[in-house]
Amino acid sequence: MNPQSKPKNRLAAARPDAAEILREAGGLLEKRLPQPARRAFLRRGLTLGGLAMLSGCSLADDEGVERALAAVSRWNDRVQGWLFDPTQLAPTYPESVIARPFPFNAYYGIDQAPRVDEESFRLEVSGLVADRRAWRLEELRAMAQAEQVTRHICVEGWSAIGKWGGVPFADFLKRVGADLSARYVGFKCADDYYTSIDMPTALHPQTILALTYDGRTLPREYGFPMKLRMPTKLGYKNPKHVQAIFVTNTYPGGYWEDQGYNWFGGS
Repeated sequence: MNPQSKPKNRLAAARPDAAEILREAGGLLEKRLPQPARRAFLRRGLTLGGLAMLSGCSLADDEGVERALAAVSRWNDRVQGWLFDPTQLAPTYPESVIARPFPFNAYYGIDQAPRVDEESFRLEVSGLVADRRAWRLEELRAMAQAEQVTRHICVEGWSAIGKWGGVPFADFLKRVGADLSARYVGFKCADDYYTSIDMPTALHPQTILALTYDGRTLPREYGFPMKLRMPTKLGYKNPKHVQAIFVTNTYPGGYWEDQGYNWFGGS
């Protein structure tokens, strides 16, 4: 008998839910690694012992399992960051395939979407930036605008193509004198949602502060007064009703990320 198999067998015997643990861990690893060979390698090599070794956590109890899965998710974030190419563009599409109407999606009903007054709205800017003054919508509309027809991909498995227009986010960050070497950009929203992204994604040429949808002012149900549109990220990373932006080197988390969703969230 291979002596190395004994600890793994004892651990599996102590955890009757071993298969479910490995299935969840495998999902965390597999979904974000695009090369099939690398996925297959991880799938074949993943065991309870390997998961414990990878995470440095004991799997003897539920708390240990949660710590292990959280550690795998953090490792997953780092791998996605290494693989992310800030010059690689997401696919774009002709306007003929735009979803009309575009699906509404939030953790609340459409009738609960916040109503933001345009006249009194001010976008707050804070953190590692030189210019912390608040911005009016008319000032953002006066900046150079860009449009994109790209696919929104939801973590729940559906997708839809839409047309967004707005300010290239890299231009905005440069205008406010953001520290472009900082690690994170965070967002707070009028619907109490919050999230954060890595700086390379913030500077990606397709990341925009979207002010319009399909050629008209961004509707309330799609995130008025603005949403961050990133075709390189899954839908939950694209915050709507943005009212505050901050630049930081301290990990800010996010609404779903703090509940166990992957932080990097690449599409």
